[in-house]
Amino acid sequence: MPLTVKDLESIQTKLGNDYRVELVDGRITVMSPSGYESDEVAFRFGRRLADWVEPNRIGRVTGSSAGFTLPDSNTRAPDVSFVRADRLRRAPRSFAQLAPDLMVEVKSPSDSVDDLEKKIANFLQQGTQVGILVNPEDCTVKIFRAEAAAVTLRNGDMLTIPDLLPGWSVAVSELWSPVFDDE
Repeated sequence: MPLTVKDLESIQTKLGNDYRVELVDGRITVMSPSGYESDEVAFRFGRRLADWVEPNRIGRVTGSSAGFTLPDSNTRAPDVSFVRADRLRRAPRSFAQLAPDLMVEVKSPSDSVDDLEKKIANFLQQGTQVGILVNPEDCTVKIFRAEAAAVTLRNGDMLTIPDLLPGWSVAVSELWSPVFDDE
């Protein structure tokens, strides 16, 4: 018997904040906490995005605890997401009943790139405009759109999304965890 969003909410309540859960094809997937570096990279991405989005009042930026119930009934939680203000005027108390305009996944040590790319493809099929895979292991940022070839950026490149976030940019090298060497 396939599980529902109500089942997901019940399990999430029992697990507390130690684990993230997603509902995919009627099955609940429990995800362990991410690695330190991947969470720091996700935070750095989200902070840079929110620092630009909020003063411009163009939408909402959330982290990995914000769930989205997609049109295919899956409830998923990207590491970082953005929803335009005209699509989500008020923050829902529970899961947002839409696909975010932008979703970002950051590879942690336990993730497989193939699984993350499948998750991004699912979001794109459900209406997300841009999906981004950030990989701290090889210092790449891969940008996906529904009807276009993926674009890979590296250190020295600027990440921009002019069709969705005109005027926003971040240097790829600014996304990585800093190294504090003794000098």
